[in-house]
Amino acid sequence: MWSNSSALGPCFRPTNTTQEERRLVASPWFAASFCVVGLASNLLALSVLAGARQGSPCPRSSFLALVGGLVLTDLLGLLVTGTVVVAQHAALFDWRAVDPGCRLCHFMGVAMVFFGLCPLLLGAAMASERYLGITRPFSRPAAASQRRAWATVGLVWAAALALGLLPLLGLGRYTVQYPGSWCFLTLGAQPGDVAFGLLFALLGGLSVGLSFLLNTISVATLCHVYHGQEPAQQRPRDCEVEMMVQLLGIMVVASICWTPLLVFIAQTVLQDPPAMNPAGQLSRATEQRLLIYLRVATWNQILDPWVYILFRRAVLRRLHPRLSARPRSLSLRPQPARGSRLQ
Repeated sequence: MWSNSSALGPCFRPTNTTQEERRLVASPWFAASFCVVGLASNLLALSVLAGARQGSPCPRSSFLALVGGLVLTDLLGLLVTGTVVVAQHAALFDWRAVDPGCRLCHFMGVAMVFFGLCPLLLGAAMASERYLGITRPFSRPAAASQRRAWATVGLVWAAALALGLLPLLGLGRYTVQYPGSWCFLTLGAQPGDVAFGLLFALLGGLSVGLSFLLNTISVATLCHVYHGQEPAQQRPRDCEVEMMVQLLGIMVVASICWTPLLVFIAQTVLQDPPAMNPAGQLSRATEQRLLIYLRVATWNQILDPWVYILFRRAVLRRLHPRLSARPRSLSLRPQPARGSRLQ
């Protein structure tokens, strides 16, 4: 427990943030606009997903279920964490007076870890699903693919929640962060703080790395199969190309948004001498960098739905009509027998 919080909960560290500085850093209009845009984007993506599941001729129910889980997670993350942040920015309440027992801080800390890790883990799960779908298309029963996809989403949620609850069980701590409007893991030098910070950073980094590896293999395999077919036989692979483009977009967005924060957390908890002094204070530069990297990471929740919305064949063909153009000579070619078509 910190020296200045003997009468309060363990989530309060010594800070020197003034009320005027909080007003300058914590803009309620920016936070509210960010949440509204994010919620609207994810709701739009869910409506597009609902239409795609009903009218798509492609056998991709498992992929759509995983995308739906990702969009739903982003929507709930913005709703849960955004409510706390917007309320704090609008009222500029003193966290010590409102939450002396740290219950709200612990809830927000768990939510930040949970909704931060879920998109990265779901990205790795989507990459694994596409890897198996492209390299071993006959290894899974199609009837159970959607149920397994939703079971995977539930497993990811359970794993992320279990990790987020570790500080409440004694491994690491959640503390109020600069400028006093949010809670997150502690970048301290105590063994529990170091272990939890490294666990969070390594799990997120491994998810991004696994996604990159599996997506690279899937793209190489798909290119080999696609270019080895006659033009009239490429249509069954159009769905695979569309899903891979969307998945690559999701991976790139997640990597750009989350890598700076994950690297910063690992560097800070391993720093020698420690970044946090024995009194529990971080330098103002370290606090500001953490806030900037966190804001960059939260853009992932807004950009994810737009990757799916914009990287659909219907949209790409409107932007580039040549993608839907087929040579007229194809209509003169004899069509393959029904039994020889790719299933």
